[in-house]
Amino acid sequence: MRTIRVVLADDEPLIRAGVRTILASDPGIDVVAEAADGRALVEAVRAHRPEVALVDIRMPGLDGLAAASEVRRIAPRTAVLIMTSFGADEYVARALGDGVAGFLLKTGDPREFSLGVRAVAEGGAYLSPPVAARVIREFAGDRLSRSAAARERIAVLTNREREMLALVGEGMSNAGIAARLHLAEGSVKTYMSTIMAKLGVPNRVRAAVIAHEAGLSGAG
Repeated sequence: MRTIRVVLADDEPLIRAGVRTILASDPGIDVVAEAADGRALVEAVRAHRPEVALVDIRMPGLDGLAAASEVRRIAPRTAVLIMTSFGADEYVARALGDGVAGFLLKTGDPREFSLGVRAVAEGGAYLSPPVAARVIREFAGDRLSRSAAARERIAVLTNREREMLALVGEGMSNAGIAARLHLAEGSVKTYMSTIMAKLGVPNRVRAAVIAHEAGLSGAG
């Protein structure tokens, strides 16, 4: 099993130490570098080219979102997983349009750190369940109307495409979806391109949000 290399960025040393300890319990994950601000994060990613950058959404100097955008520019194969709190909803709203792969709640279940890192490293999207619920509420305004709108949006999808969208909502990668549905991974990639085009979304995180809104995924 290949080791997933992670660069961890947070301006609070205790948070970094805690997250590193949590991730160290997973033998398939290796924190190869730490950063206390966004600029140091960008340099660490440039040096190590990790599979995942685990980034605090609020940091001094170059903040987490600006740093994440730069990471996506210099290392497009590095998935950005954002750590957030319920006090940072306005940042979450901005991040959804910037190609981030997922969101973790800092005060959530510690097991989600490994789950999230593994999901995005494999090309999936990960929304911590409490964050998913909050994002949907903050983004969508009235939950019932957004739920109805999401169901209307997915009406253009075939049954197979809805099945795949539900798995995206659960954070599954193309490889995971292919294994679950007994399809070639290339076929899943083609399906996913079609699904995102039909939904009019730029990335898997937005697609996952629609899955949650439409009730396709039980994770939200």
